[in-house]
Amino acid sequence: MTQDLAVEVLQNPSHGFTGVPPTRDGSRTAAIDEAPAELRVRLLQTGTGLSILAIPRGASVCHAADWHEAPLEVSADELQDRADRLLAIWRDQVVLRQTTHPGSGQRVGGRALAESVDLTELREQTDTLVAKLADEGFDLLHVMLDGSGYDLGRFREFLLATLAGGQQLRISFDSEWQLPWPMLAVDPAECDSPWEAFLGHRHQIEQARTGYPWDHAPLGRRERATVSLNKDTTLDHVARAHEVQKLLEERSLLTVRTRGSELLAALSRPVLKEDVMYFWCHGRFVNTGTASQVLAVQLSDTEDIDGPVLRRKRRSFIRSPHSRFKPFVLLNACHSAKAASPARLKYLGQELIDQGADGVLAPQIEIPEEFAAEYAYAFLDLYLTGAHTAGAIGQWLVRRFAQDFHNPLALVYSLNSGINTRLNLVS
Repeated sequence: MTQDLAVEVLQNPSHGFTGVPPTRDGSRTAAIDEAPAELRVRLLQTGTGLSILAIPRGASVCHAADWHEAPLEVSADELQDRADRLLAIWRDQVVLRQTTHPGSGQRVGGRALAESVDLTELREQTDTLVAKLADEGFDLLHVMLDGSGYDLGRFREFLLATLAGGQQLRISFDSEWQLPWPMLAVDPAECDSPWEAFLGHRHQIEQARTGYPWDHAPLGRRERATVSLNKDTTLDHVARAHEVQKLLEERSLLTVRTRGSELLAALSRPVLKEDVMYFWCHGRFVNTGTASQVLAVQLSDTEDIDGPVLRRKRRSFIRSPHSRFKPFVLLNACHSAKAASPARLKYLGQELIDQGADGVLAPQIEIPEEFAAEYAYAFLDLYLTGAHTAGAIGQWLVRRFAQDFHNPLALVYSLNSGINTRLNLVS
């Protein structure tokens, strides 16, 4: 006997890719007609060195979902050193750059590019600097793919053409080595402007999660998002910081934590009923032994919250269907997107992902406080609507800060997993 089945549509996974987030004045740019095609790039260690493979998905990227694979000729150590060099250049040339010939309202020794979000009045300086940064980003991509091997040449041809093509992609980079992917660039000479050369401007980018997902304890249908603000109160003076907190108070069920002990107590519970965790604090590297360090954050006290302590608190809960830890994390603390090298103690962002977080968005270097607060407000304002994915919002913010403010610092934020994550109040 035939039977009619009742169907309830709880979410539309493709909705977020049919449009783009609104600008501050409420207007929208042209809608995207179809979902961006996907590209997964995997960088892995083999017996003789590094290998790279790419799997395109979507007919407009490739006629079939073929695998492209080749051995790399660069060593893992050189590639990581080059990545660290690129981060250092961004830190020194953008965040720490001192003013030697001040203009109106500037001071000698000041850091004009870090003291304001809107750099429109300095656009001549930032445009020149961005051209240099794009060249450096392209150089790192060239170093990674450089070599004389036939297979590598074919792979290089495919990947560069795909990255530089006119089609927007969702790209997942699956690698033990967390390179500054949004800050890499295609050949700036082939772009209309250096701003458009950066991968984070052209595409949605994530450092991909590895391993199998698991079922978390469900929360059921909820009317409002549950959010935590984990903050250092010494940052309350920053412009927009109070507005971010007010936004969270109005749009969510908000828990505010100002002490590490409060955060550790919450992490010690099997079920953490939070859709979003927002960290507004400082990040620092703590020495753990000779030539070894781990990244930690502090709230208003001196309690270091790092990867190892997070793992200890949740060791008995991981992969248990009776526990839950699935927040999207905006880790707004300096360096907090940086990852430890393979076989080292995992940094906080890496451990959050291992414990089940839906994604971690964080800066890869020092980030000016004013910019960090402005970025957080813009991101959370859009994410809490539930209408857009983290990957779409991240790319849109790169373009928005570039176009409206001539500020490249949105490219510093790196998404670890979560490219397709959106606020979902049904679980």
